[in-house]
Amino acid sequence: MGRDRVRARRLESKTTAGPGGLLTLSLLLALPSACAAAPAPDWDKIEFAAQPLGGGVTLLASGRGGNVAVLVGSDGVLLVDDEVQPLSARLRAAVARVSDRPVRFVLNTHWHFDHVGGNPALGGDGAVIMAHERVRQRMAEGQAVSAFGVPVPPAAAAALPIVTFADGLTVHFDGETVELRHVAPAHTDGDAVVFFRRANVVHMGDLFWNGMYPLVDGTSGGSMAGMIAGLDMVLARIDETTTVIPGHGPVGDRAALQGYRDMLDTVAKRVAGLRKQGRSADEIVAARPTADLDAAWGKGLFTGEQWVRLVAAAP
Repeated sequence: MGRDRVRARRLESKTTAGPGGLLTLSLLLALPSACAAAPAPDWDKIEFAAQPLGGGVTLLASGRGGNVAVLVGSDGVLLVDDEVQPLSARLRAAVARVSDRPVRFVLNTHWHFDHVGGNPALGGDGAVIMAHERVRQRMAEGQAVSAFGVPVPPAAAAALPIVTFADGLTVHFDGETVELRHVAPAHTDGDAVVFFRRANVVHMGDLFWNGMYPLVDGTSGGSMAGMIAGLDMVLARIDETTTVIPGHGPVGDRAALQGYRDMLDTVAKRVAGLRKQGRSADEIVAARPTADLDAAWGKGLFTGEQWVRLVAAAP
């Protein structure tokens, strides 16, 4: 049994597939690099749950990849993120149940494979794919997610964003103003938060994992400080009536986002204090700086111990 498969099975044993989906073994097996001998999930049995959020925005969640936002206009459909590749046909069908109009735009919040997996299919259908310039670069070059030991090969040309931006981009879509705002370095160095101004909805991508410890992808330029700074930017722009879509987990609000931000800040400060004492990564983990938080936040992809080790290794 290969190292990647062993690591994937260890992660699966720690993972619960909550609303909005997590990076589980089934997700890892969607990668070309995954072990072909391992049992694959029955993708045809995975269903998307649709949750109308108001203002023409609907959340689609499969429990496998990242949350997908659907905005319906008179001329077509705009998506934020598009799941894992094996669910492309299922995603198309789920979108068709929301609207029979074509998907015209796809906005990627970052490069990770559970958020851009539908790009080839939707781009092939004629959708215009947009993302931060680092998303296109990382997809074109191929990457690795060190937290999982999983290499991700270069993406096919059809999967790459064809419209990129540096700081921000605004899409005017059937009366709605959709603003993409770059936040870096945060979850990765190519993150975009998507604001639906009229609907008062924000899609956070993987800056926000509602109710669980998040992945901070240091190999992709991410950092705890950047995550917190990005969350502060969003918190300053939204109010108590804003609907907040996380990359993973159930829909939240400003209070949920604030609680998550405060948790990150608390852990970052505790880990930084242990670093200043000269503690090694193993000693930081042994100190259990998340002991009082694990019951609330450690039931997702990462246990407290796993996440502290990740944070201790992050910039």
